[in-house]
Amino acid sequence: MSATASPYTSLLHLPHRPFGPRRPRLTRPRCLASLAPASSGASPENEDHLIQTLCAHGRLARAAALLQGLPAPTQRTYESLLLAAARAGDTALAAAVHRRLEADPVFRSDPFLSTRLIDAYAALSALPAARQVFDEAPVKNIFVWNAMLKALALADHGEEALACLADMGRLGVPVDSYSYAHGLKACIAASASHGPASARVREMHAHAIRRGYGLHTHVATTLIDCYAKLGMVGYAERVFTSMPDRNLVSWSAMIGCYAKNERPGDAIQIFQEMMASDADLVPNSITIVSVLHACAGVNALGQGKVLHAYILRRGFDSLVSVLNALMAMYMKCGCLEIGRYIFNWIGRRRNVVSWNSLISGYGMHGFGRESIQVFEEMIQEGISPSIITFISVLGACSHAGLVEQGKKLFESMVDYNVTPRAEHYACMVDLLGRAGRLDEAVELIQSMRIQPSPQVWGSLLGACRIHGHVEYAEMACSHLFDLEPQNAGNYVLLADIYARAKLQNQVDVLKELLEEHALEKVPGCSWIEVKKKLYSFASVDKNPQVEELQALIGEFVTQMKNEGYVPDTGSVLYDIEEEEKERILLGHSEKLAVAFGLINTGSGEVIRITKNLRLCEDCHSVTKFISKFTDREIVVRDVNRFHHFRNGVCSCRDYW
Repeated sequence: MSATASPYTSLLHLPHRPFGPRRPRLTRPRCLASLAPASSGASPENEDHLIQTLCAHGRLARAAALLQGLPAPTQRTYESLLLAAARAGDTALAAAVHRRLEADPVFRSDPFLSTRLIDAYAALSALPAARQVFDEAPVKNIFVWNAMLKALALADHGEEALACLADMGRLGVPVDSYSYAHGLKACIAASASHGPASARVREMHAHAIRRGYGLHTHVATTLIDCYAKLGMVGYAERVFTSMPDRNLVSWSAMIGCYAKNERPGDAIQIFQEMMASDADLVPNSITIVSVLHACAGVNALGQGKVLHAYILRRGFDSLVSVLNALMAMYMKCGCLEIGRYIFNWIGRRRNVVSWNSLISGYGMHGFGRESIQVFEEMIQEGISPSIITFISVLGACSHAGLVEQGKKLFESMVDYNVTPRAEHYACMVDLLGRAGRLDEAVELIQSMRIQPSPQVWGSLLGACRIHGHVEYAEMACSHLFDLEPQNAGNYVLLADIYARAKLQNQVDVLKELLEEHALEKVPGCSWIEVKKKLYSFASVDKNPQVEELQALIGEFVTQMKNEGYVPDTGSVLYDIEEEEKERILLGHSEKLAVAFGLINTGSGEVIRITKNLRLCEDCHSVTKFISKFTDREIVVRDVNRFHHFRNGVCSCRDYW
C-alpha cells in the first residue's frame, strides 16, 4: 500500500465474514508467542504479518517488542498497532508508535497514519497528543482535519472544534459530510444552554444545505440526533421525512428522538414502520434499547415481551446495556418480579446503571424500604453510587414517606464524593413537603448553596397543592413565573390551590394571565395497550367512542354515589354549574382508558395504563371503586409513581 493511499483503502481489504456461527477449529492453535520467528533471519514480511496477528489477538506487549526490531514497518502494521492501542486503552503503545513514526523516513508524512494516530489519541482521551500530531503533520488533507474535528468534538471542546472548522474554510480545505457531522456535534458541546446550541445547529444545517450536504445520510442522521438532544422534535421530523435514503442508524436516531422527548408512542410506531419498510433492516442493540425505553414509557408490556424474545434470538442478552434496558422496561410496566429476576441473572456483570434501575423500580412502586436495602447491598458490593443513584433512592423515600431515612441519605452524599445538585434538593423538598413538613422544606431551599431550579420550586408548589398551603404556593410561583414564564402548568396548579381555598377572584386573575400570554395547559393523555396495540386517550377528545366510554364511567359513578361518593370537582377551574363540572371529570383521559380496558380485555386480565400527568384525586377514587366492583386489577403509572388498584384499595395508600 502506498503512502498516498486513501484513508479508507485498508477497509477494502478486510476479510468478509458471513453472518452466523463460525466453523469450529479442527486443531488447537499454538500460543501466539510461539509463532515468532526462531531466528533473526526471518523476513520483514513475516514479522509485519506476525505483529498484525498479535494485535488482532490482543498480544500488545509482544507486538510492541517486535516493532522495535523491525527495520521498515508497513502502513498496515502501523495501523494495526494504533487500532489495537485504542481498543485496549494502551496510551504507552500509541506513544511508542508515534515516536517510531516520527523517525520513519517513509511514513512520517503519511496523512493516513496521521489520521489514525489522531483517532487513537482521541479514543485514549489524550487530546494534547492529538493536537501535537495535527500541528506537526506535514500533509493535512481533509481526513486529517476531520480526525482533529472529531477528536475535539468527542472531548466536548466545542468552541475549539468550531474554530477548527472555520480554519478549514479560511484555508480553502474542502469540507465533506463528516466535517458537517463533527461540526454539528461541536455545536452541542460548545453551548451551555439550549438557546445558543439550537441557533448554531440551525446555522450549520443551513450551511450544509447550501453546500449540498443537507440530505446526505450521515449529516441528516447527525442532525436528527442533535435536534433530539435539544428537544426540537419537529425539526428532527422534517429532516427525517426529507431523507431520500435511510439506513438503520437514521431510523434508530429518529426512534431515539421520540423516546428521549416523551413521545414513546411515536417511537414504537416508527419502529414498526422501520421493520415493515425493509426486510434487510435488522435492529441493533442501540435500536433495541431505545424501543425498550419507549415501551417502558407507555406501559406497552406486550410489545416489550416481543422485544425480549427478539433479544434472546439475536443474542443481545450478552450486552449489559440491553439487559439494563430490559429490566427497566419490566419494572416500569409493573412487573417487579421479572425485573428482579433479570437483575439477578446479570450477576457479576452488573454496573451502576443496573443497581440504579432496581432502586428506582422499587421506589416507583412505593417500596421505599426495599430501595434503601438495595442501595445498601450496592455499597457492600463495592459499587460507587452516582448522581442518579441518590436521585432514585431519595425519590423512593419520598414516595414511601420515609423522611428520616431520606434525610440521612442526603447527608451521606458527601461521604461518596457526590455533591448535591438541584435534582437532589428537589427530591428532599418533595420528601418533606409530601409529609407536611413545609416549613422544613422552605428552610432547606433558603439554605441551598446553589440557585434553586424550577424543579425545586415545583416540588414545593406540588406539596402546597396536597396540603392547601396558599402562602408558600405564592412564594414558589413568584420564582416559577420568572424562571418558566411559558409553563402554563404552574399557573394552573396555583389556580387549583386558590380554587380549593375558595379564592375565586385570584383564580380569575390567573385565568386572565393565561389568556393574555396565550399559554395552554398540557392536556392529560393516557395510554393503554390491548393485544399488543397501543391506544391513547386525551382529556379533550370528543367522538362517539369517547361518549360511549364516558357513559360506562357514568354508570359506575351513579353506583358510587349510592355508597356515599362525592365527585371531587375542585380541580375544575371553570365557573360553571356543579353538574357540568362532574361531566368534565368523566372525560379525564385515565377514566377513558380504564373504560376502554374493561370493554376490550378478558376477565381477570390486568389493565395497565400510563398517564402523562399526576393522577387526580377524583380519578383515584373512581378507579379504586371500579377495581372492587369489577374484581379487576388496574395498574396506573402517572408521572410520579405506580398505583396498583385491587379490591378497592390502592398500593399508594392514598399517599402520592
